[in-house]
Amino acid sequence: MPRPFRVRRSRIHGNGVFATADIPAGTELIEYTGKLITRKEADELYDEMYSGHTFLMELTDDWIIDANQGGNDARWINHSCAPNCIPYQHEHPTDPLKTKVIIETIRDIRAGEELTYDYGISFDVPYTARLKKIWACHCGAPNCTGTMLKPVEHERWTGEV
Repeated sequence: MPRPFRVRRSRIHGNGVFATADIPAGTELIEYTGKLITRKEADELYDEMYSGHTFLMELTDDWIIDANQGGNDARWINHSCAPNCIPYQHEHPTDPLKTKVIIETIRDIRAGEELTYDYGISFDVPYTARLKKIWACHCGAPNCTGTMLKPVEHERWTGEV
């Protein structure tokens, strides 16, 4: 059975993933794949905080899925402040490293619509105007915050970029 989506250029950012058919809510679309690396390896490989671009998905407190290495089309799903999908974990009963991240629809999606989820990015540093600009959001949703960064407890969130 063919997948109900394909990768093409996106108005949000670079490549995106678009529905090629109507997809009902609750549909498991694709596993987020890539090489498993430690958080330390991710920090050494990528200056994620200042890149404004990432193919990394947190699996556990210690392990990251690096879709730059062995990733599939799931890595092209863009962020949105009004997402239509969500990544969730299928936990393995005995081995956390066999846990899978699956992208699932959270509402009905029409053919031609771009698939998106909320990246939920946060850093344990003050969110400066520069950092918010690096992680600017271009989703175009009416409730767009202007940044992909999520507030953390020590931040007083203003929503300004």
